[in-house]
Amino acid sequence: MNRQRVRLLWFIATLLGSLFLMLIPLPSPLTPLKPYWPALVLLYWCLQSGDRVTLGLAFCIGVGADLFDGVLLGEQALRLTAMVFIALRFRSRLRFFPMWQQSLAVLAFLLNDRVLLLLVRVLGGDALPPAEYWISPFVGAAIWPFLFLILDDLRARLRIHEA
Repeated sequence: MNRQRVRLLWFIATLLGSLFLMLIPLPSPLTPLKPYWPALVLLYWCLQSGDRVTLGLAFCIGVGADLFDGVLLGEQALRLTAMVFIALRFRSRLRFFPMWQQSLAVLAFLLNDRVLLLLVRVLGGDALPPAEYWISPFVGAAIWPFLFLILDDLRARLRIHEA
């Protein structure tokens, strides 16, 4: 198999894997700790391969996540598109941050995502969420260094490097 096909398959596999990780059910006390996997994987690809991740791709992944999750159609598409827009805008700076600063930036992205979700849900007529609603971005930021290193290591083992 040629390298370009392997790169594309790895890219698609990680995005689909993030959608399936989103579907894993957790016990109700652990549900607020569940990170937003599609956002984390899209952020990884924004930093590693900015030309491959576009706003259109973020929108499509978001619509897929909406369909998988059974929420309001376009809700996650809006959130992921906004996050990818900001990440691509600051990609050149974020790539060279040390890991702890990248984790703080990921926390800011995920908190921004939660604020957008809150706005969509409140404008849709839902009540304000409980305090546990804000835990997930912190879990995502704590997972970020491990996710980044695992995906980067797998990319290196498969010898998938951008041209």
